[in-house]
Amino acid sequence: MSTPQDALNLIDGRWQPAAGGAWGHRHDPADGAPLGRHAASERGDAEAAVAAARRAFELPGWSQNPRLRQLVMLRWADRLEAQAEPLAQLLTRENGKVLAQSRGEIAGAVSEIRYYAGLTRYMPGHVFEVEPGAYSTLLKEPAGVAGIIVPWNAPVVLLIRSLTPALAAGCTTVIKPAPQTALITARVIEALHACEGLPPGVVNLVSEDGHAVAQYLSESTEVDVLSFTGSNATGQRIMAAAAPTMKKLSLELGGKSACLVFEDADVEQTAAAIAVAATIISGQQCTAARRVLVHARQYEAMQQALTAALAAQRVAPGLIEGAQIGPLIDADAARLVGQRIDDALQAADAVLLRGRREGNFVHPSLVAHRDTRAFFVQEEIFGPLLVLERFEDEREAIARANHTEFGLSASVWTRDGARAMRVARALRNGTVWINDHNKLFAEAETGGYRRSGLGRLHGYDALIDFQEIKHIYQQVGTA
Repeated sequence: MSTPQDALNLIDGRWQPAAGGAWGHRHDPADGAPLGRHAASERGDAEAAVAAARRAFELPGWSQNPRLRQLVMLRWADRLEAQAEPLAQLLTRENGKVLAQSRGEIAGAVSEIRYYAGLTRYMPGHVFEVEPGAYSTLLKEPAGVAGIIVPWNAPVVLLIRSLTPALAAGCTTVIKPAPQTALITARVIEALHACEGLPPGVVNLVSEDGHAVAQYLSESTEVDVLSFTGSNATGQRIMAAAAPTMKKLSLELGGKSACLVFEDADVEQTAAAIAVAATIISGQQCTAARRVLVHARQYEAMQQALTAALAAQRVAPGLIEGAQIGPLIDADAARLVGQRIDDALQAADAVLLRGRREGNFVHPSLVAHRDTRAFFVQEEIFGPLLVLERFEDEREAIARANHTEFGLSASVWTRDGARAMRVARALRNGTVWINDHNKLFAEAETGGYRRSGLGRLHGYDALIDFQEIKHIYQQVGTA
């Protein structure tokens, strides 16, 4: 079994190193301290895991046994809840996010497991008589083997968000964690593996440093569903690789969330909330606030309030009490994000707050700009950069917010209830918050319009991504 220092592969119910014996190494992004190592797998490991998942799926003991699936998930939730604090500590050490956010992520994951455990025993089809004596029966069946590729920014809750509806539907799974957070992913799967009743091969875990495992999951005809959360560039490569197999795809990709602040909003309260929404996970969240569109009447006041709110955010290692912004995930990310922010600061109409970089820590920056075609208005820069924009009326606010290739999330800030609903309806986004931002729940579907992805996760409709609908026709005649 794996330990806090070694994250092994889980294939067909057995913990094992990569077949080639290679290891990847993880370090704390805050101070560079070594954390442990993970199996650095290759294609052969992925092939073995998929074969195990296929064998497990062909047995009815899992795919046709919703009561067992529910019990296993409830036991898993209990185990994770009992380990919540050490898991949160490991998540902060490996990912860098502040401890309060790690604790919230573990709690949210436990809640989501219990939500889907509750749904497992209620997946009804329906029957109707299409003509005298002729019956059509519609059944919802598990799609088969599901490949799950997990990102590093919220590795626990985003794993759970795909894995639990897959398990609830009756799929078997192969998980490919992000190498940056392979240790915490292994700990979470270890808790599931220990649950009584889980058959071997239902849940497999294969980590890697390269791309061979992910490539095989995309290309394999034995993988029926692929669920991926990550960048648009990687999502496009997955779609291309998966196209010959015509497998089902569930993709949550990039975002460039706009916050529309109208003239009747409370500027101080709104600025404080947006500053937190922009710097969650150090700005490394796809739904983080990126653009702030402000009515001309409140524009100057918001400039001052938002600058002050961002400058007041405490940047420190995630385990330090009171830390609000931790390090970026690693040195490469800090360098690339820092460079794009520097480019934005050079090109923007005005620089309101110039954040500095200290190792992997990137302090928040705020610029003001008019032209929505600018690269830093359109491009998802995965770090703490905010762009402030002015609008004159509701029509312009909607047009500016919708000028993007993304459509993941947005927020509307106003005391006018009719306006809030009217504007939310006009925005081309999968989620719109009113007088809040980044509120995500197990019960409410999330996903994107346009280039922000395919399908929905969370909520009842997330099951659709992992199911097929079968029509059975029978002519029985009439009495």
